[in-house]
Amino acid sequence: MADTARLLFPVALEDGESPEFDTVVIVGTGIDEHHLQGLAAKYLDPLSSYRVCDAKAEEEAFVLCLPEQYPIRRLVYSPTGPLNRDQDDIRAFADAACKGVKRALSAGSKKPLVFLPTQHGTFTSFHLVTVLGALHPLYVPLEIRQDVPSRLQKVDRLGFAQFPSLPNRDRMFAAALALEKGRIVCRDIGGSDPERMSPPEVASYVQKVFEGSPVQVEVISNEKLLEQEYPLLAAVNRAARGIARHQARMVLLTYTPEGPVTSTVFLVGKGVTYDTGGADVKAGGVMAGMHRDKCGAAAVAGFFKVLSELQPKGVKVYGAMAMVRNSIGPDGYVSDEIITSRAGVRVRVGNTDAEGRMAMADVLAQFKEKALHETNPRLFTIATLTGHACLAVGDGYSIILDNGPAREQAVSAKVKAAGDATGDMFEVSTIRREDYTFVAGPSEYEDILQSNNLPSSRTPRGHQSPAAFLIRASGLDKHGLDSAKPLCYSHIDIAASSGPFPGIPSGAPIPSLVHAFVCGH
Repeated sequence: MADTARLLFPVALEDGESPEFDTVVIVGTGIDEHHLQGLAAKYLDPLSSYRVCDAKAEEEAFVLCLPEQYPIRRLVYSPTGPLNRDQDDIRAFADAACKGVKRALSAGSKKPLVFLPTQHGTFTSFHLVTVLGALHPLYVPLEIRQDVPSRLQKVDRLGFAQFPSLPNRDRMFAAALALEKGRIVCRDIGGSDPERMSPPEVASYVQKVFEGSPVQVEVISNEKLLEQEYPLLAAVNRAARGIARHQARMVLLTYTPEGPVTSTVFLVGKGVTYDTGGADVKAGGVMAGMHRDKCGAAAVAGFFKVLSELQPKGVKVYGAMAMVRNSIGPDGYVSDEIITSRAGVRVRVGNTDAEGRMAMADVLAQFKEKALHETNPRLFTIATLTGHACLAVGDGYSIILDNGPAREQAVSAKVKAAGDATGDMFEVSTIRREDYTFVAGPSEYEDILQSNNLPSSRTPRGHQSPAAFLIRASGLDKHGLDSAKPLCYSHIDIAASSGPFPGIPSGAPIPSLVHAFVCGH
């Protein structure tokens, strides 16, 4: 399985039209001399003729069969649409590339050659986004790759023409492929079913993916050690621990660069392999799809795959994948229990369906302890945490919230800008005093309340208060603006951006985090 996180077909930059390809896919910004330049210019006449009889030619992807004088006779044109309106953003390139490759596949293509646009407006990262968009529909789910050999890959080769001739052209293309390999790891873990990617299976997959790489992997499986180091996660694990294949794992990852370290990133990912809701069961048909509740941890693994490919200097990265199944059983944790966190905070359980924050809080506390001794540390939690996030921003958008020190360093703004550049979109939200009040313990028995007993989607500020809980439960509130040792912490909710179900996980927020914290290195 060590090679599962690789592209299963040749992918390369092309300087011309080789007969080895069977389809040209033009990601187009317009059908005219200004927009069709370079290698694409020769296709202006047939495209212009087609546009005369199809008013949708610059709105929808279409296929043309070209005359014999063309070296490749199947042509797919996939338009970006306008790029200069207030609402237009860089995702237009990814969307067009994705639709173009899909249309080529449906036309029977096995060897598509994708032409990047020569006109791109103000979007300087269009080439990266176009490549990622073209690669997205070529992903084959892990279970299919393993169980159905005849469907191992969708194409035999893939080429990209008209990639910008920049001094670092090859490095930029390699970075795009590294990002895709990271997204493959994320999709393999996040999208696979709850048995194929149970906690032990995730740990095994990660160990094999990073075998022989610069990434160090430690897996904690001992029940007593989990209870000692991560008591809140261990509480969630209680209903599942009696079944060996469902038992929790804490997967710890470390990337140490060559040479001096100038910054340190800590990533904690929610890895709930299946969320039944626990004793507060998800009733009424809303449980289906809950195998995707591990996409935060999957994104952490994907980020480390990118690190292992690019091996950047200057940045050290710690990662944690909190892998646990929120099962239903006689030993399961229940509301009203009071559990003391690793940071010594007494937590009253209010809802067993708020298990994600329980899974992450203790390892966040552990990373807080490490961060005090590292260079320029920034801490993050990444989770498909709340339905409220979906209502607040809509499909396709991650939400990021800063604590005080992170806000002063404009971490959210930096990540949002990185998302705008890579098509991995973010909205910035804010942790307010009401959120800390919401999680404050209502009685002298407890220090904080884990959750109310309503769905987040029916709770005012339903995506903000979990961030306040994580800060309090981990002890990060002792490292705010008023502290002698402030620590930057940001929470990322990817419930709305992790991808559709049914469908393929998106790989969010890997591109934005790589752009923000790795590309400069």
